[in-house]
Amino acid sequence: MYLIRELAGIFGLSRSTLLYYDQVGLLSPSARSEKGYRLYSDSDRDRLSAICSFREAGLSLEDIRKIISSRKGDTTEILLRRLSALSGEIQEFQTKRRMLAGMLKVRAPEDIPSSVDKNLFVGMLKAAGMDDAAMQRFHRAFEEREPQAHHAFLLSLDLPEKEVLRIRRWSAGLSLEKRMG
Repeated sequence: MYLIRELAGIFGLSRSTLLYYDQVGLLSPSARSEKGYRLYSDSDRDRLSAICSFREAGLSLEDIRKIISSRKGDTTEILLRRLSALSGEIQEFQTKRRMLAGMLKVRAPEDIPSSVDKNLFVGMLKAAGMDDAAMQRFHRAFEEREPQAHHAFLLSLDLPEKEVLRIRRWSAGLSLEKRMG
């Protein structure tokens, strides 16, 4: 069993955070000592570990409560919603980054590192000897293994969402054609 300060220390949290989690019904201690101190079990520690992971991923306490209390374990909708929100935030940050980089280029173009965009990336692949067929295989493999990572990667190349979706459909189509053929 863990005292509140011990459990909080394991996760780098404050005592008041655990008190708040208890208050809102997210994490309650399993027991109390004879003196009334909160006591947390290994199961409570595991639950707090999950809570911290979800918080790190940017989920709200309400969404975390829904995930943890879900008896079915169906967290897909909540996680997809957060992933979608993050994609939007990334696009906003990329736009702001481009604006700031553009402002700085006016003042000191030699000091600004260029970001990797679609043209630079495709150029690097071609310089490495990849032809169009090899690039098709690259996208197909990426889409099959990690579709969300593929999506995020394409967005990182400053591609508009419509083009990203077109490339992903194209990649998935290649996979389907290969399986059917």
